[in-house]
Amino acid sequence: MKHTLTALVENKPGVLNRVASLFRRRGYNIDSLTVGRTHSPDISRMTIVMEGNDMEAERVEKNLYKLVNVIYVNQLDDETTVARDLALIKVAVSNETRAEVMQLCDIFRARIVDVSANSLIVEVTGDERKIEGLADLLRPMGIIEMVRTGVVAMGRGEHRLDTNGYQPSARVNGNGHRTPI
Repeated sequence: MKHTLTALVENKPGVLNRVASLFRRRGYNIDSLTVGRTHSPDISRMTIVMEGNDMEAERVEKNLYKLVNVIYVNQLDDETTVARDLALIKVAVSNETRAEVMQLCDIFRARIVDVSANSLIVEVTGDERKIEGLADLLRPMGIIEMVRTGVVAMGRGEHRLDTNGYQPSARVNGNGHRTPI
């Protein structure tokens, strides 16, 4: 079963390595990991998709909180989450197949972002099933290259990740609480 965890972390060197090391040490595989800055330059947001049972996902969530640079962690559920992945797919085309690729792009609401004599680069955004569906249909034509960004996710409606009063100029005391410097 796949679980999506989101975490707000301090935007500092080494944080990504510590999070990835936690998964490695515990023997869990990361299916997808994306990291990017938020509206605050001091905070980054991680979206981690992992496979495991509910207890394993809960254990990972608790262990993430033990990392010094982690501000907040939340496990998202499918019903209350908007999740997207982006893929760029370079497809081999000929004069005969170009129109077929363009029709598939229309059906999947994908965009052609680059055109050359022998290939097209298609940009598709959506859930994993949508991207895999388009890739499966393009495969017989010849996928030259494919890259995916990984899942980014956000809770619907009023749901938001809380910074727990995070202050960039705070340090963590022995009890795990942040205190101003």
